[in-house]
Amino acid sequence: MKHRNYTDEFKHSAVALVVEKNYTRKQAADNLGIGISTLDTWLMKHHRLYGRTMANGEVDLKKRNAELERENKRLTMERDILKKATAYFAKESL
Repeated sequence: MKHRNYTDEFKHSAVALVVEKNYTRKQAADNLGIGISTLDTWLMKHHRLYGRTMANGEVDLKKRNAELERENKRLTMERDILKKATAYFAKESL
């Protein structure tokens, strides 16, 4: 079998399909006409160099989740304060 050389740009594009565009490894490899083991090698190298980066959608979801957790905590505190105030004023009016 003939050994094929790929440009760095091609390798980056292949990795980007999986990392950024959420393609499966098989979909990306089939789309580009390369072996999945070749793509896996490039992905491992990418992960070693840059860490396991999340796709933009995942980052947005994690950010949104953190915002919602902060808001939930604030609203829970406000609710608890209102419950205590209601109890206090109900007792005062007796």
